Amino acid sequence: MESILMISLHGYVSANPELGKPDTGGQVVYVLELADRFSRLGKRVHLVTRQFEDQPEYDDVNENYSVWRIPFGDKEFIRKEDMHDHVNQFVTNCLASIRKKGYKYDVVYSHYWDAGLAGQKIAEELGISHVHTPHSLGWWKQQSMGSDMDEKEMEKTYRFKERIRKEYFVYQMCSHVIATTIPQVELLTKQYDMLPRSCTMVPPGIDENRFFPVPSREVQKIRLAHDMEPLDILALGRMAHNKGYDLLLQALPTLFALVPEARLVAAIGGEDSDQDDKGVGKLKKMAKDLEIEDRILWKQYISDEDLANIYRAANVFAMPSRYEPFGMVAIEAMACGTPSVITVHGGLKDLIKFGDQALFADPHRAIEFGTMLSLPLLYQDLRNELSVEGAKFARRHFGWTGIAKKMLEIFNHSINRQNIESNIFMS
Repeated sequence: MESILMISLHGYVSANPELGKPDTGGQVVYVLELADRFSRLGKRVHLVTRQFEDQPEYDDVNENYSVWRIPFGDKEFIRKEDMHDHVNQFVTNCLASIRKKGYKYDVVYSHYWDAGLAGQKIAEELGISHVHTPHSLGWWKQQSMGSDMDEKEMEKTYRFKERIRKEYFVYQMCSHVIATTIPQVELLTKQYDMLPRSCTMVPPGIDENRFFPVPSREVQKIRLAHDMEPLDILALGRMAHNKGYDLLLQALPTLFALVPEARLVAAIGGEDSDQDDKGVGKLKKMAKDLEIEDRILWKQYISDEDLANIYRAANVFAMPSRYEPFGMVAIEAMACGTPSVITVHGGLKDLIKFGDQALFADPHRAIEFGTMLSLPLLYQDLRNELSVEGAKFARRHFGWTGIAKKMLEIFNHSINRQNIESNIFMS
């Protein structure tokens, strides 16, 4: 296996990603890191995405790897919930370009269900294997949101019925699914009727060259540079309902009762996003109603170059998600030596040893979550344990090169199976 066609359609995908823009977060980091490591391992990679606005056709990253943009759906941004309306146009344009340029691939590797739908059709046309990573599952997201949103409004916004139906098709038809967590594997087999042999769990990875601990004397300088304090709790990520930032605010009175000097640093939302600004505005109003607005530092957008230092500057990292397929930001924080309190509603919780590598709690129980946030602040020995063991855990299990090698083994197995089936049919 020498050549890989990766597909990730939504968001701003580029060699230097504009993280924080709409639909441009953990998945974009995931596909870029994997593409880079595949190329380091000697594989030729085209990471195909949508061309819109004024983006160039290619970003040539190295001699083995390029981001390749295919135009479809006019030139305006399209949110991921609506991307599948344009999948057929993408498939037609992509296949025409592949054949015109004479490109050959051994496997299609797609990401998220919009690209999965396109990837399945492209793989069938090319007669090659298709491997898919869901990143999140429509059934899980719908169930996890529960009664927090009106049913009609939820369907209008997220289009779950159509999404779940098309997810089912992709998971049934593709050669193999690579899930990022154990709960995802369980849901794929129970809710999407996948054969267990057709699904493998491989966790996401971190960039070991960016996310690592530094000595405490350096942390003090970093805090001064970023206006952060020794007892700061950090929450960081996109402004989205499932991230549970409102639940975190409800947990803060408990934290402040136990640690009066504590403060929340809320690095929430993207750059130049009216929708994110509205969401943050609602959080600020909630903070005022809870009478904790003076205990929160709002940072909103963190540049990629500052991200590791913001993790390091915090005393504790908080991930209060209603649901979280994995939680890359928590792994990045842990790799930087920052103790993390994560949600119980996700796959990462099943991988860590509580009290050794991280803490977890249910963000729906405000007192519980607030108490867990306070423990590393109250007990320095516990904080030191979580810092050291959390960093070891993150680096040992989530380095991208090791993750990429596991992926390539799955690709080869899938390709061999495809070849055997093709030979049987031809004979």
